[in-house]
Amino acid sequence: MKKALITGVTGQDGSYLAEFLLSKGYEVHGIIRRSSTFNTQRIDHIYVDPHKKGVKLLLHYGDLSAFEQMSNIVNNVRPDEIYHLGAQSHVRVSFNMPEYTGNTTGLGTTRMLEMIRISRKNIKFYQASSSEMFGKAKAPQKETTPLEPRSPYAAAKLYAYWMARNYREGYSMFASNGILFNHESPRRGETFLTRKVTMAVARIVAGTQKNLYLGNMDAYRDWGYAPEYVELMWKMLKEKNPGDYVVGTGKCITVREFVRQAFRYAGLNYKNYVKTDENYLRPTDVPKLRADTTKARKELKWKPKVMVEDLIKIMVDADMRAIGLDPVGEGDKIVRQKFPRRWWKVD
Repeated sequence: MKKALITGVTGQDGSYLAEFLLSKGYEVHGIIRRSSTFNTQRIDHIYVDPHKKGVKLLLHYGDLSAFEQMSNIVNNVRPDEIYHLGAQSHVRVSFNMPEYTGNTTGLGTTRMLEMIRISRKNIKFYQASSSEMFGKAKAPQKETTPLEPRSPYAAAKLYAYWMARNYREGYSMFASNGILFNHESPRRGETFLTRKVTMAVARIVAGTQKNLYLGNMDAYRDWGYAPEYVELMWKMLKEKNPGDYVVGTGKCITVREFVRQAFRYAGLNYKNYVKTDENYLRPTDVPKLRADTTKARKELKWKPKVMVEDLIKIMVDADMRAIGLDPVGEGDKIVRQKFPRRWWKVD
C-alpha cells in the first residue's frame, strides 16, 4: 500500500487530495495545526477513529516552522510521496504578515526538502507553486515565462519554487512544481474572493446580507475547479521524471465579470449590492493571469472540464444549499453530467 503525506490536509486542496488518494487505495497521512477549536471540517466526512482496524487516514500535529517536529513525522510515517500544500496562502494577508508568510510559505518548503535529503529515502515531492509568481509578466503565462512576483506571498512561493528546483538538480530528488492558477470550489475559504462573492449572493437572496464589499474588480484571473487540479498533482508524481507544470483553463475574466455572473445566476444585478472598500486593495497587484497549459495537456494528457461559467454556478448552488435555500440547480447538473463517477463528496 502506497503512503502519502499531505501538509495542509485541512485546506481546500488538501481535503480533495486526501479523498482522491484514498480512492486510489493509498494510506494517507495529514499534518494539521494544533488548535483549541476544531479546524478539520473539510475532512470530517472521511475521518475514522484511528483506534479502529484498517484506518487509512491518519492525522498528525505539526507546524511548518518547526523542523524537528516535522522531521519526526516524516521519519515515522516513511511516505512514498509528500504533497506540500501547507502555507499562509492568502495574498492580501501576506502584505500584513510578510515575515510569517516567508517563514511558513517559503522556508517551510526548504525544511520539507531538507528532511527528504537527510532521510536518504526515495520520496517523491510535490510543491504547490502558484500563478501569483508570474506577477506582472505578460499573459498568457507558461513554464518558461519570467517570474515577477508582486506580493510577499508570491515572493515566498517563488523562493519555494526555486528551492524545489535546486534540490531536484543538486541532489537528484524527485521534486515537481505544480504552478496552479486560481482554482476554486465550495470548500474555498470564506475570506477568499470567489467564496466571499458566492456566499454574499446566497445571503442577499436569503435577506441576511445587504452589501458586498470588494477591492480591485478590474484584475483578470484564470479560474478552474479544484477537484480537477488535485488529480494533476498525483499525475505529476506518476511521471517518469520530475518537472514543472502550469495548470489552468486558458481562459480569464475580470473579477467584475465573475461577480456579475454570480449575481445574475441568482437573478440579481450586482450594481445594486457591490461596493468598494479600499482596505481590500493590495499595495501592488497583478493585472492579468491566464495559463498556457500546452505542456500539461501534452505530457499529462489533461484538459479542464469545468470553465469559469460553470464553476460560478457550482459554487452559488452550494452556498445557497448551505444556508437552507433551494439552489438554482444548473451547477448541480453540471457536476452530475461532467463527473458521473466522481470520487469526492459533493458539498
